[in-house]
Formats: sequence, C-alpha cells, structure tokens
Amino acid sequence: MPTTTATKPENIIDGKAFAATVRQGVAKDVASLRSHHGITPGLAVVIVGEDPASQVYVRNKVKQTAEVGMYSVHHELPDTVTQAELVEKVRELNADPAVNGILVQLPLPAHIDEAAVIETIAPEKDVDGFHVVNSGLLATGGEGMVPCTPLGCLMMLKDRLVDLSGLKAIVVGRSNIVGKPMAQLLLDANCTVTIAHSRTRDLAAEVRAADIVVAAVGRAEMVKGDWIKDGATVIDVGINRVPAPERGEGKTRLVGDVEFGAAAEHADAITPVPGGVGPMTIAVLLKNAVTATCRQNGIDPDTL
Repeated sequence: MPTTTATKPENIIDGKAFAATVRQGVAKDVASLRSHHGITPGLAVVIVGEDPASQVYVRNKVKQTAEVGMYSVHHELPDTVTQAELVEKVRELNADPAVNGILVQLPLPAHIDEAAVIETIAPEKDVDGFHVVNSGLLATGGEGMVPCTPLGCLMMLKDRLVDLSGLKAIVVGRSNIVGKPMAQLLLDANCTVTIAHSRTRDLAAEVRAADIVVAAVGRAEMVKGDWIKDGATVIDVGINRVPAPERGEGKTRLVGDVEFGAAAEHADAITPVPGGVGPMTIAVLLKNAVTATCRQNGIDPDTL
C-alpha cells in the first residue's frame, strides 16, 4: 500500500495541541491582567434547555474558563423560558461589570428568535462575534469581535503557512457563523478568495484551483479528495455523524466535509475530524474574552 501524507504526522494539523498552546497563552494573559491591572476577565455562558450536545459543549466551556483563571458565570434556563425572560437575563449580564464576555449557546428553542437575542448582547461583550455590529466591523476592516471558529482557522493557517498573501483560497459554505467571516478574514490576509456552496457550478474545478481550502458546508465528505490541489492546505470545519456498521449495529463515526483519506494524498497540510478545528473554538472563545476585557479597560492586549 502506498504511503499517503495522512500517515505523516507533519502533514496533520493537530488542533488539540494548537488549542492547548492558545489556552496556555490565555492563562498567562489572565494572570497578567490580575497582577498588573487588578482585573479578572469574566465570561458568562447562558444555555436554554437540555440538548445533550449543547450541555457537553457548555460544560467544557465552563471548565476551561475556570482552568485559565477567569471568572466563570453559568446560567441554565428551562426550555420553557420566554424570549422576554431570556432577553432580560442578557441585559442583566450586559450591565454586570464583572462580566466581560457573554455567550448564549445556540441553537435556542423554536419559540425564541435567535437573532433578537444575539442583538441584545452588548457588542463589546459579544465574544462569539455574531452581533450585527461586529459582523459589520469585520466586513469593513474595523476592530470588532471575530467569530471563534473562523478566527481559529486563520490562526492555524498562519501558523502553518506564515504569509497568506497572494494565495488562492476557497471557502465552501456561506453561513454567517463560519463561511462569510472566514472569507473576510482571508481577504484581510491578502488572499484571493472564492466563496462557494452547494449550488456552485463545477465546484470540483473551483476547489482544484485553490491553495487553501476551508470546508464549512455541513455535508459529510462533500469535498472529494481528488479535488484537492497538490500541496494545498485543507481546513475542515465540518463535523458530521455517519453510520459505521463496521463498528457494530447502530454505531456511528464522525467525519468532516472533506474526504480525508483521499485528500491527504494531495494536501501538504490537513486538519483531521475529530481533533482539528473543533478544539480551537473554545480556546479562541477564551482568547476573545481576554481581548474584550482589554478593550473594555483601555488596555492593549499586545502589552500583556
């Protein structure tokens, strides 16, 4: 069997290790804020209902927030909460000087307007970067809060490639949470950017022209391995659960939006699923909380 790049550790972008390094940096910044400025960053997480995946995700957020030395606030609300009650809770957190960052875990129950809740969060405390003010600042080159997953992807790309200037990048997916902000970040890094999606004509040809491929479309292995240009860097944001009968009846496994094994034969660098982009999201959330704290207190984060 021929050796593929997937068998070479240097070709795998280890999101777990990278996230651990980011958290170490955050812990040092938090310690510096406490010792030099008397400030402890505070992060509030609000979860509505008992969705199992959301519960696990929130527990990890709360645990890692405490581990880096931040003040952690956790509010669990029943799925019967009204939109007015949830909005009032967000307003309370906006007014709390001990809270520098607010995150409302999505998705919310169907009877609640997610956009209305997100727009209630004070933009300077919107560590998820979803508020329309922060979206606008990103689109116009301003200084706002940047969504965690795209920012984590950019950090991994810069770590691997250093200079992205002039590279051709394609973002497969156009969501407000990942696709659009990812494209903007790549533009800001001086890439030539194509935004593609499920209705793009000849998607394979578009992907084959790219030096950087970011897949965030939410379809299992939609991006085929032979679409990847030799030497490209692939960031797979997708997390899809598919049947795995080889593991037993009813068993499943996680795959990304990219056909990993075949893509790894062409890519110089690729993120695995799981263990790639996923671990970066919470790490960058913590980093965003430090950034928000600094901006709210007139402190340059680079001086920490």
